Amino acid sequence: MSLLDFKAIPPIAEKIPRKLTKHDDTRVDDYYWLRERENPAVIDYLKKEKAYYNEVTKGLKKQTDSLFDELKSRIKQDDSSVPYFFNGYWYITRFEKEKEYPIYTRKRESMDNSEEILFDCNQMARGLSYFDLASFSVSPDNTLAAFGVDTTGRRMYEIQIKDLKTGKIFPFKVNNTNGRGVWAQDNKHIFYVQKNTETLRAERVLRSNIELPNSNPVQVYFESDETFSVHCSTTKSRQYILISITSTLTTEHRFLNSNKPLGEFQLIQSRVKGLEYFVSQYKDHFYILTNANQANNFKIVRAPIDYPSKENWEVVIPHRENVLLEDLELFNDFIVITERERGLSQLRVRRWDESEDYHIPIKGETYCAYTGFNPQFDSQKLRFGYTSMATPNSIFEFDMVDKTTKLLKQTPILDDFFNPSNYKEERHWASARDGVKIPISLVYHKDTVLSKSTPLLQYAYGSYGHTIDPGFSSNRLSLLNRGFVFAIAHVRGGEYLGRRWYESGKLMSKKNSFNDFIDCSRFLIRKKYTSPEHLYACGGSAGGLLVGAVVNAAPHLYNGAIASVPFVDVVTTMLDKSIPLTTSEYDEWGNPHEEYYYHYMLSYSPYDNVCEQEYPHMYVTTGLHDSQVQYWEPAKWASKLRTNNIAETLVLLDINLESGHGGASGRFNMLKEIARQYAFVLALEDNL
Repeated sequence: MSLLDFKAIPPIAEKIPRKLTKHDDTRVDDYYWLRERENPAVIDYLKKEKAYYNEVTKGLKKQTDSLFDELKSRIKQDDSSVPYFFNGYWYITRFEKEKEYPIYTRKRESMDNSEEILFDCNQMARGLSYFDLASFSVSPDNTLAAFGVDTTGRRMYEIQIKDLKTGKIFPFKVNNTNGRGVWAQDNKHIFYVQKNTETLRAERVLRSNIELPNSNPVQVYFESDETFSVHCSTTKSRQYILISITSTLTTEHRFLNSNKPLGEFQLIQSRVKGLEYFVSQYKDHFYILTNANQANNFKIVRAPIDYPSKENWEVVIPHRENVLLEDLELFNDFIVITERERGLSQLRVRRWDESEDYHIPIKGETYCAYTGFNPQFDSQKLRFGYTSMATPNSIFEFDMVDKTTKLLKQTPILDDFFNPSNYKEERHWASARDGVKIPISLVYHKDTVLSKSTPLLQYAYGSYGHTIDPGFSSNRLSLLNRGFVFAIAHVRGGEYLGRRWYESGKLMSKKNSFNDFIDCSRFLIRKKYTSPEHLYACGGSAGGLLVGAVVNAAPHLYNGAIASVPFVDVVTTMLDKSIPLTTSEYDEWGNPHEEYYYHYMLSYSPYDNVCEQEYPHMYVTTGLHDSQVQYWEPAKWASKLRTNNIAETLVLLDINLESGHGGASGRFNMLKEIARQYAFVLALEDNL
């Protein structure tokens, strides 16, 4: 007997047809009115959805609570980060038992010295239903800290200044920012990015003198092109402040000597459609990771700071067709390059004099390796991380001279039965319908018998060139230990197999992402890792779009699907420039104001393609304050799915009325959301 209440009566959203016409094509949206955030009827309906969810899942409460306790029990609650040394201080982030939020601390010169608490986020979050400290930046003289706080989940941060000697907060405050303050070397001028209050686009860089809190900030840069956003940062040396202007396919950077905060920002290289470049600085040169001159997988060049434009770029690491260059880290004697070949990341160490050039030895069939935080130039030691689907995140220190590796910390897993050797990791290559081989990383308990009866949760993202690496999750153990297989389908649209892998899963090739996911499912079924009765699809945000397209195209392959904060109303959203973040994504999805893109996007948009058919069980999440995917997209989609679903399956909308795109804040509150999702799929298995 199922613990899910299939007899509960779902809410019925009123149908108020709205005609949407573009390019002589008319669509009728019955639920367009749900976007009226200030309409009491909308809030009332959302509350009814939440009540329905609670009613359907009330029988799962005991199991959900048990799962939450299980997830929580694996976390070392009084844990702390590996300390790092910067500008005379050791910085540590630590957690205390039963507390949701981190405590940021530092110790002067030696780890033996007394602890100085910079920010106790538990105290700062008291009385708030949501809290996020975006970041903090300490002034060059170590006496002040700029920090940004969001209390709604909308990712609109208020920047404030804290005196680290007295603990007092300055009267200086600025709203609607990305949460990051960048200090000039004079310790009184800060630069920060402000967002448009309607579109949430990061559009301007301002400079303020914190000693004059009542003075008006000075705008030092404004980006008028709505397809671009701005970001402000410093170079590793803190000698230069950077303004980075980015769109999906094009970047531009400007720089300012940090000792001359009242000066003018200088251009490195003006924007050229399709030219991407990312800037680091060492001594008198900029080191630039770029795709210039058809370097599709990127190359590294350098240019004198006095003459930084493209005609002065000198190749340091050339482009290679089969190796993607992802990042670089600069030291006095070494450059470290993060590379990716056949999906696996590698760390390449090269001396400036080219006397040595080698890769750090890393083993595994499927894993993730990455450079950590390395703020010191004058060091022969590289801090890097390693994880796999069976290995908890591990922080290592590698001596680039002696070539020795030291484990600094591996995330502790408080589970008496956990041992990496208890789990099997595999990588397979599925054939897509067009003959392309799609990688799949998967993990399962060694005692799990693979058959048609094995439950399998298949996950993918597949957009923006964002690679989902096969990393560890202690939460996932709750499924693996119950006989589940977990699989990541590295579909086109990510960069797992290089830049072309991304380009072949976007714009007019976007359907490759969905087809790849379906073809990976068929491969796993054919190999008897599972069957349609036990297969579950999972994805969030743009990965939720993928799930939506997949269940429209191949609903019979899945017993259930989880779509977290899904971007499903693609055409309507991308036609509306007033919706946050729309204009900056034309290069990813296409601009539907152009007929060419409109019809292609319409052909896969999950909301527009819901039809009368049998859908799998659906678990959909959203947050009322979501700034990335507005709450009404999942709400409309759930209503339309319910209306058209002719199967006796559930369509649940789990809406958080107090959070945004990232869900609940706090390390334990987030576990409650995971526990609800796991309880859902486990209940579906029990119902078979």
